[in-house]
Amino acid sequence: MARFIIRGGRRISGRHRALGNKNAALPMLVASLLTDEPVTLTNLPRIKDVHTTLEMLSELGVTVSLRGHTVTLQANRVRKRRVSAELCSRVRSAILLSGPMAARFGWVQLHPPGGDLIGRRPIDTHIRALEALGIKVDDRGSYRFECKKLRGADILLEEASVTATENVVMAAVLAEGRTTIFNAACEPHVQDLCNMLNSMGAQITGVGTNLIAVEGVTTLGGGRFEIPADHIESASFMAAATLTGGELTIERAPTSQFEIISRPLEKIGVNWSARDGQLHVPASQPLAVRNDYGAAIPRIEDGTWPSFPSDLMSVALVMATQAEGTVLFFEKMFESRLYFVDRLISMGARIVQCDPHRVIVSGPAPLRGTHLASPDIRAGMALILAALCAKGESVIDNVDAVDRGYENIEKKLRALGADIERKND
Repeated sequence: MARFIIRGGRRISGRHRALGNKNAALPMLVASLLTDEPVTLTNLPRIKDVHTTLEMLSELGVTVSLRGHTVTLQANRVRKRRVSAELCSRVRSAILLSGPMAARFGWVQLHPPGGDLIGRRPIDTHIRALEALGIKVDDRGSYRFECKKLRGADILLEEASVTATENVVMAAVLAEGRTTIFNAACEPHVQDLCNMLNSMGAQITGVGTNLIAVEGVTTLGGGRFEIPADHIESASFMAAATLTGGELTIERAPTSQFEIISRPLEKIGVNWSARDGQLHVPASQPLAVRNDYGAAIPRIEDGTWPSFPSDLMSVALVMATQAEGTVLFFEKMFESRLYFVDRLISMGARIVQCDPHRVIVSGPAPLRGTHLASPDIRAGMALILAALCAKGESVIDNVDAVDRGYENIEKKLRALGADIERKND
């Protein structure tokens, strides 16, 4: 286990280059199972969840060649059909293996997937949708996904699940006939996967909408693809600069996705400019809550795309602690996402937790350093942000959770002026 020691009060300033989107990288890696030909991915984030996914693919027999931020995968010698319980327990993306493995190799045996403990995350939507394509699921002890022949079907997802949409699409591309997916997720990373599959020879239409149609093909080819930049990571660094009064330029940023992110963050006074693929955060911008019409307390709430991403709720909440005014946060996606706010309260934040889904934040509140523990990726990043703008020293335990979604976070923050160091127990 590792911990961060952070001495707050230093401005985060300079230039940061955005890396590939974690949530796009994982399904794009798994998509290599759908072809015999080599698949090369560039701009790969070197994070724990990516390395775990590569370990799972390697365990199945995929040849993995990793150099820097580029990986080449070839699934022409897959012999194994089982993934160990230890690897499955590390990442939520383990469930993504079920669709493509059953589609191309007939069956696979998985164990319950892991991931962040942010509430109940059932896989019922995956199972119902895959069953509609002809995949039989045996869930006695572990999960065995098996099929003799995949046939296209009309599928109504019980929820607009990102991973379920990705799973069904990857299975459907090799199914016989047409598959129509209603209530599909349309997040940027779902679009990235679909665009990659189309470049490999798939026939997917409706990309970016909640109605996706897939005409099955017999084989897919390989190719070379760049993983688009991560809007969650970019927004996290933007928050670090904003909270500490620094000036920051984010290179190769996903500027189009920030059009969605900007609306809620403007409610707490966060501003930036976008030009030529770069985001620029001005120095010393004052944070102030902008009331809704009628002087009503504004509300920031998450939802499926194009709503505000749940992965940024924790980050936005920390920024609200430093904004003048009051704002209500309504977390609709996960019932345990907001449980980390007790750590912020111990630092001096003025927060009232109304219930598992809603908190009221009043600011600005001077934060003080203290001893904390990171419960998950996004809450861990939020605590780092709080420590960066707090007075005094903070110690954050269990930062291995942050490593699952952010590459060398302490080195990158230190290069931008942070006083942060890692200690390994």
